[in-house]
Amino acid sequence: MKQVLLPRSMNDLWTMMRDLPDAAVYAGGTDLLVKMRSGLIPPKDLICLERIQALKGVVVHGDRMVILAGTPLSRLLREPAIARHLPVLAKAIACLGSPLIRNMGTIGGNVCTASPAGDTLAPLYALDARVELASETGVRSLPISRFILGPGQTLLETGEILSAIHVEKPHPEAIQHFEKVGRRNALACSLASMAAILRLSDGGIVMAASLAWGSVGPTVITCLEAADWLIGQPLSMDRLTQAAAIVQKAVCPITDIRATADYRRAVAGNLLLRICEQKMGNP
Repeated sequence: MKQVLLPRSMNDLWTMMRDLPDAAVYAGGTDLLVKMRSGLIPPKDLICLERIQALKGVVVHGDRMVILAGTPLSRLLREPAIARHLPVLAKAIACLGSPLIRNMGTIGGNVCTASPAGDTLAPLYALDARVELASETGVRSLPISRFILGPGQTLLETGEILSAIHVEKPHPEAIQHFEKVGRRNALACSLASMAAILRLSDGGIVMAASLAWGSVGPTVITCLEAADWLIGQPLSMDRLTQAAAIVQKAVCPITDIRATADYRRAVAGNLLLRICEQKMGNP
């Protein structure tokens, strides 16, 4: 009979992982348990992280924020530091699944699932987030762009867990924008999404730009060429339209039952144009 273990501390966790090296470690289980029930993953011993309080919360150290990986998504929406400093991430979490899923699911689980459609991933790429990977022997850190290799594939090693996500606060006056397109208004798997963080001068010149797209490649796509095209120029619809054409060439979407590759490519570019609407205060 398979076991479900519930460690209450990190020491308990390391002992259980050592004793059951083939066990599946999870937090909310909103992805893993569905796949096990449907037979996509064979039954395994389970180690659930939900009772380890040391893996929950948000810590602010000056300009750096540490989001502990076991924090439920719904709790992140209630965190004042997330709403104040990382609205791009808050917007993504707010449209992720349903309230029930957000109550169970964690940000660490969303990252480790490594789905190109994962709603928190594009914002974390735009924020240049780093992941903290902990094991019984120590901690290592990687940029999220290196950690995720492809759909469902990460650099997480045996005996490791994703323990935290580190980000630097964007400039307080930076434009932070997230939007996704799905086949319905709620509980939608993203057909394409975009996270953007832009800093403008007092004269409206783009001083810095970080752009990331989800669901248009095997991993989140960042387009440095489009960002470079915007930097040093006024933020205008004309400039964004030219950058959108660059994006449409850079992304590599697939055709599946939800959308064609051509549709995703067009949407990826069009999402960039929505930044002007946010700048002008439109919905």
